[in-house]
Amino acid sequence: MEGKAFYQTLNTSQRVFLTISLMVGVFMAILDTTIVDIVVPKMIAPLSTDLYGVQWVITAYMTAAATAIMLVEWLETKIGLKRVFIAGIFLFTVSSLFAGNAQNLEWMIAARIFQGFGESLIVVSAETMLFSAYAPEKRGLAMGIYGLGVSFAPALGPTLGGWIAEHIDWRWIFYINIPIGILNFLGALFFLPEYKPSHTFRLNFLSFFFLSLGTVSLLIVLSKGQQMGWFASERIGYLTFLSVGSFLLFAYSEIFSKQKLLDYSIFRIKEFVVALWVYCFVLGFSMYQVFYLLPLYFEKLKGLTTFQAGLHMLPLALAVGFFSPIAGFISDKKSDTAPLLIASVVYISFIFIFLKDFNYYTPSWTAAWLLTILGLGMGFFFAPITNLALKNLGEKTTLGVSLMHYIRFVGGSFGTALATNDLQKYTAESYERMVELQNPATAEGLLLLMQEWANMPYEKALYALQSIQTLYALSDSFEKTFLSSGLWALIGSFPIIYLLYSKTKFKPSTKERA
Repeated sequence: MEGKAFYQTLNTSQRVFLTISLMVGVFMAILDTTIVDIVVPKMIAPLSTDLYGVQWVITAYMTAAATAIMLVEWLETKIGLKRVFIAGIFLFTVSSLFAGNAQNLEWMIAARIFQGFGESLIVVSAETMLFSAYAPEKRGLAMGIYGLGVSFAPALGPTLGGWIAEHIDWRWIFYINIPIGILNFLGALFFLPEYKPSHTFRLNFLSFFFLSLGTVSLLIVLSKGQQMGWFASERIGYLTFLSVGSFLLFAYSEIFSKQKLLDYSIFRIKEFVVALWVYCFVLGFSMYQVFYLLPLYFEKLKGLTTFQAGLHMLPLALAVGFFSPIAGFISDKKSDTAPLLIASVVYISFIFIFLKDFNYYTPSWTAAWLLTILGLGMGFFFAPITNLALKNLGEKTTLGVSLMHYIRFVGGSFGTALATNDLQKYTAESYERMVELQNPATAEGLLLLMQEWANMPYEKALYALQSIQTLYALSDSFEKTFLSSGLWALIGSFPIIYLLYSKTKFKPSTKERA
């Protein structure tokens, strides 16, 4: 086996088991990022907190996961990726048990921190091993399979979370991980092949500390900024200063340290830089906004229950799951840029043609079935962009995977913060504009009519009128926020156009080849 690539050491049955084991772990971990979102309001009373307090259940998870990701390259050189994956499954499963049993907010936050740490170990080790377990000509398909976890799992989260919350109990969104985690842990422990890359890596603890501190501060600012009034809050101001200062100290440490935390030669690889940009803006700033907004659209604007909202998102999830392996197959047979171009055109076109017009009057199931087109665009996105990013990295594969997931968490936090801020801002602006434009005499006449014909007291009639105006303002706000998410995707797609242009420009003509 000496000198052989990892994929050359595996037979077909080993590769199949490896794929199933890794994908079960990834699916379980990434599903948790959205399955929790939809049941957060149901945790308020059992955890003796309020809506603002319970949001730490999400914030703690994201900050822990983003921070721990940069440890994986160091861990792989010490114990190998198999043990990193097994450790991630163990942490995630045990912390799921503690999260399900949480009796107060502090208990839940502590459990979610360890869950987030476990997810970071799972997703990075799994993606690196899966990519390395397939021959170069089949890695697009491997990343298409991996895309099932990255894209299908968060799309399915609201459906599954809604069903569990309405028909069983919200605590089962954590308990459901336990039997799956135990079986996967035992299977991986006994049957997953060992994989330890040959290169060595020494961790720069000072750089890691500053990067972690900067990341944690930044994610708290993004997650809690809207609640605290952004820079009107002293706490947000201090955290922003701490984040900026920490990132500057990280840069200083990296410049003057002999042992760097990151291998910066990775940024000389054009395809990786392009993929990182696309991952940040298209996935983080845009798709995470859409994942965040759609359940709110169906619940808050269309008035559906949690489970009904999840059912309406099921066509999107199924489309993502169906098209992701197809995109990987095309990526192997043709090129990475072909499915990536399809993904960008379909995704951006859908937002600018259909999604920007999703409002109160859009029939719920019409919106749900139209989302299958969006699912096509999302499904065609993950396999080619991941294959493009990793195919030229060699020993830097784990670092590349870590950076892409780091940017997923940070970009996703930015996207969610932008969506929250835009939704509230546009709602307030639309309501204010509506009130400015309405005729006072007509409004008073309507209030009088409601009092006479509906036998309403004046205060109740006024409340009903304000509720209708708020509903229209929210409807208008969703249209504008969906449109904003498309603009971020447009910015993120520019490097794809550049990549296509550069490949076409430098492709030799028939005469030159002759």
